[in-house]
Amino acid sequence: MDLNTYQEQAALTALYPGRGSNPIYPALGLCGEAGEVADKVKKVIRDHEGSFTDERCHAIALELGDVLWYVAQLAHELGYSLESVAQANLDKLASRASRQVISGSGDER
Repeated sequence: MDLNTYQEQAALTALYPGRGSNPIYPALGLCGEAGEVADKVKKVIRDHEGSFTDERCHAIALELGDVLWYVAQLAHELGYSLESVAQANLDKLASRASRQVISGSGDER
């Protein structure tokens, strides 16, 4: 499946206030789901001595799917396809790599 197909199919399940003109809802959802990913990873470290079993990895992957859903919706709300967001990110990283500024901080490096 390509990213735009995913985005189109994911949009069929998008039910929230102001859908189509509300980037705030998916932005907040994205934060919540990213927190759930981090929480599951934290619990693997805390409760299971960092042992990432297949079952634990699968549970994290399901949360990553929720993150992807919110990324897709936020991109849509902002007028972007997932493929264009992904390509812009790769272009940015390639530029940084060619200028040897991958490490460091700041958006405009």
